[in-house]
Amino acid sequence: MNPTAEPALTQTRRLGDAKTVGARVGMSWRTVYRYADAGLMPWGLKIGTLRRWDLDEIERWINDGCRPVRRSGKGSVS
Repeated sequence: MNPTAEPALTQTRRLGDAKTVGARVGMSWRTVYRYADAGLMPWGLKIGTLRRWDLDEIERWINDGCRPVRRSGKGSVS
């Protein structure tokens, strides 16, 4: 091992639940799940039985104009 080598950088994800994402985009936590399931926003990550969203990915999605992430969704948001 080279003692002068810099340590490898690790990337840490900022994760948020549906309430956090909903507060950021101005919708209820239930609507966050509906939009994600319909492909209108990022689906998120499953961690065990929990679903969490990468907050950086949500910010990119917002900055890109909140475009649907899936072209042909199964179902609609009502």
